[in-house]
Amino acid sequence: MIKRLSHVTVYVQDQEAAKDFYTKAFGFEVREDSEFEGFRWLTVGPKDQPDLEFILMEPAAPMFDEDTAAQLHELVAKGALGAGVFFTEDCRATVEELRSKGVTILSEPAERPYGIEATIRDDSGNWYSLTQRIGG
Repeated sequence: MIKRLSHVTVYVQDQEAAKDFYTKAFGFEVREDSEFEGFRWLTVGPKDQPDLEFILMEPAAPMFDEDTAAQLHELVAKGALGAGVFFTEDCRATVEELRSKGVTILSEPAERPYGIEATIRDDSGNWYSLTQRIGG
């Protein structure tokens, strides 16, 4: 049976720029960075969550044909792909910290039925919910 999710693919415009962004702005650590047969395997993850890795993948050969890669690049740049939800203990403070690091804040922290939420964007165009749970 399936035990857990270990890797999540995030399509990025440029792997080196994304590596820099995710480590400096988000504070993630590099888990693996290797190349084989022209393919770069680059993963990062939150320091406090060692069992989860984000695969920072640039849409390109050999995984995609040229047209599909171009379409994915365009969708990412438009912000059409949401990548997930980040948990934080203090949404407002985290937004200010991320803002000081140059992260694009799409929506300011706001009260929601499930907690306090803001939305942010990475350097490629992917958006994330940044959520502070209230109660339970």
